[in-house]
Amino acid sequence: MSLRYAVRDTVATLTLDAPERRNALSAELLAELDQRLDQAAADPGVRCLVLSHTGPAFCSGMDLTTVTDLPAERQPINAFPLLLQRIWEFDKPVIARVDGKARAGGIGLIAACDLALASPAADFAFTEVRLGLVPAVISVQLLPRMANRALEELCLTGETFDAATAARAGLLTKVCADSAELDRELDRYAGMLRLGEPNALAATKAMLRRDRSGVSMAEDFAAMGRLSAGYFASPQAAEGIAAFRAKRPPAWAAPVADSPVAD
Repeated sequence: MSLRYAVRDTVATLTLDAPERRNALSAELLAELDQRLDQAAADPGVRCLVLSHTGPAFCSGMDLTTVTDLPAERQPINAFPLLLQRIWEFDKPVIARVDGKARAGGIGLIAACDLALASPAADFAFTEVRLGLVPAVISVQLLPRMANRALEELCLTGETFDAATAARAGLLTKVCADSAELDRELDRYAGMLRLGEPNALAATKAMLRRDRSGVSMAEDFAAMGRLSAGYFASPQAAEGIAAFRAKRPPAWAAPVADSPVAD
């Protein structure tokens, strides 16, 4: 197994655990990630997901050990778009915890997550062009995340860049002072996400990712007005507003200190 899965305090953590291979994305690891996403999606006790790693590399990208022996239709990269789309559209918030090197497809994993926290130990590079490859699949999520001028520079040159540059370009949510602060901030963000109503979180994710191309402002306002009015009229909003007025936690506010579950 190159992936560990654990649930604690309503947070499911998927840990890439093949440090000897720099957590490269093999066909097996891609399948394991997909299976664990199924497990987290089906578990009502999971309120958010963390994508983490062991070793000095978050993820080095696609596993290059066998790709030259396979025809195009059998390349492991063919499974990668569906995995990235699953993370992007996952109905629970996903946080990337990056405390090491991320390369190529590993950066795509980070871009697919809703929040991305990193330490100064993290650095990044789009190594594809230096290997005769193209960062095609990951561009789908990098383009809405990162500033175009920065993305052009970094993808064309393959230059290694640090966490501060990644944050300025839009890839990261926050750069922490060190690994200890990274874990404290991870706990803080997870704690805030536990306060959100699950359906509202899922709808907010979908709202932020909606396709607005070809949609007029009037059409967008009409659709968003219907969405907002539906939630104002929902039982969840009634509970949330009642809890706010009574100065008490709403019914969905998740407790902490659950016993860990791992396998």
